Amino acid sequence: MVGAGPAGLAAAVTAADRGVEVVLLDAGRAPGGQYWRQRGDVTHPPTAGAGGEPHAEHGSRRLRALWSRLAEHRAAGRVTLLSGTSVWQITRSPDGFVLWLTPSPGRPADGPARVAAERVVLCQGGADRQLPFPGWDLPGVMAAGGVQALLKASGTAAGRRAVVAGTGPFLLPVAVGLAEAGVEVLAVCEAGRPTDWARSLPAVLGVPSKAVEGAGLVAGMVRHRIPYRTRTVVRRALGEDALTAVELSPLDADGRPRDLVRRVEDVDLLAVGWGFTPSVELALQLGAASRVDVDGSLVVAVDEQQRTDVPGVWVAGEGTGVGGAVLSDLEGRLAGAAAAADAGASGGLPRRGGITRHRRFAAAMHRRHPVPAHWDEWLTEDTVVCRCEEVTAGRVLEAHRSLVVQDARSVKQVTRIGMGWCQGRVCGFAASCLTAALEGRRADEADLRGIGSRPLAAPVTLAELARLED
Repeated sequence: MVGAGPAGLAAAVTAADRGVEVVLLDAGRAPGGQYWRQRGDVTHPPTAGAGGEPHAEHGSRRLRALWSRLAEHRAAGRVTLLSGTSVWQITRSPDGFVLWLTPSPGRPADGPARVAAERVVLCQGGADRQLPFPGWDLPGVMAAGGVQALLKASGTAAGRRAVVAGTGPFLLPVAVGLAEAGVEVLAVCEAGRPTDWARSLPAVLGVPSKAVEGAGLVAGMVRHRIPYRTRTVVRRALGEDALTAVELSPLDADGRPRDLVRRVEDVDLLAVGWGFTPSVELALQLGAASRVDVDGSLVVAVDEQQRTDVPGVWVAGEGTGVGGAVLSDLEGRLAGAAAAADAGASGGLPRRGGITRHRRFAAAMHRRHPVPAHWDEWLTEDTVVCRCEEVTAGRVLEAHRSLVVQDARSVKQVTRIGMGWCQGRVCGFAASCLTAALEGRRADEADLRGIGSRPLAAPVTLAELARLED
């Protein structure tokens, strides 16, 4: 099992419950993933209500149950947990697969260099989706998920006056968490039109817990008196050496900023989130089939048992489509049970009813909170698109115009966009969409695979490579 978030924990515990030996690999210091992020090298589950979110008590109860079962299986030798360990490559072998490992940054290099497995369940989660805009590379501009992770991991707020912007329900817990930490949140700027949720009432009624969760977040917004501005975006981040202000603009019906209507707010923190991008690089290394999801993300194609078209490989959680922790948990249970059954373990498979309802809700959420259609028109030629390699929008435009580069992979080769430290995790989606827009179309599966495929899924040192026997 790769990943110990909600999907990976559920998959590992479910498979071990059925008598299968499991190796659980996770890059974090402790199980839980981003949703159940812990502080430090903890060895026990958190108390109820940890996380500062209205729905945290339910989440903590589920985490404690999974953690308890995980501890029992580890004591019995059915589960081996390797925390602080990243998988940089996965290859096939005559007996199944070999997963090549490297310690996560800051972790000791005292673990194994590889793990062999007959079957693999990939539960890698995802990362904040970011769109470039003028000034987004200033210190003080952060991904919304990064702001929340800092709050959860250390209780630290990254600023004193903040604006939270982008699209999607995730903006609300970030804003409420900042307010609870003492930050003055001047506004949540939602690019979408949440009143459109009325069109998705059947999907909402199918998952009533989401409505309860949403009501709790709205109550937190009201309690902290946080303004909620719809159809509004951050047009520019302002400052010399650090963020000092943001320029806000309302959007017209086509998703274009109204140039004559602008508002400037003095802030030292801007938390931006445009949804999430699934982590699918290990599945792509194995050649698994993929598709483009409702939100435009590249996801792994799976069947009714979370099985990919690569024999012996299952994917659960955000890698099959962003849908939240509960859906990841449900898919993890199914994938763990299916992998165990494939290994000869007894026991039936969980029903897919809950997965179907949560998938329907996730699709409705993506339709109600899309990335603005014309976001690429906000860019100036000197706007940095790839922060690692400092590739600007003008450089991408020049490559397209002068070199007749027509797809994201070719742009990557010519400009080095997506070839820096993050390997396109931050800029890949935007680069694919920008290149496609220059061709007058939307980014397709080939665009997203071209810039999202990575021979190395994690940074690995030359010394580690030199120590490999073969």
